[in-house]
Amino acid sequence: METPVKYMCILVFVVSMTIAGFNGVYGTSNYYGPCGKHDIEKEAQKLAPCTYAAKYFRAPVSERCCTIMEKKLSNPSCLCAILQSRTAYNAGVRPEVAVTIPKRCNIAVRPVGHKCGAFPFV
Repeated sequence: METPVKYMCILVFVVSMTIAGFNGVYGTSNYYGPCGKHDIEKEAQKLAPCTYAAKYFRAPVSERCCTIMEKKLSNPSCLCAILQSRTAYNAGVRPEVAVTIPKRCNIAVRPVGHKCGAFPFV
């Protein structure tokens, strides 16, 4: 009698974990933002080399900033969310200036016209 109860408990456990696993995979996908599983605030910290160039139109853009910006341009929605994050705001980043960095870096493939809030990429 003990053996069937033990197997039944194991079966119930396995089935419940399977159901919970599927709900975990599909149930949390709606909680991801424009950067997927990446935290926007942490991603904003990675753009630290671009801070000065994102504050002033005439500021020189470093090569390091251009390299980082080129990688971030693969997902313009994520980049836009980063430029409007609390971390960027606290650093003094001006989104209307930051959206000009790809052009100032001479990046050929950039999301021209993609709106970042009220400001389109140029």
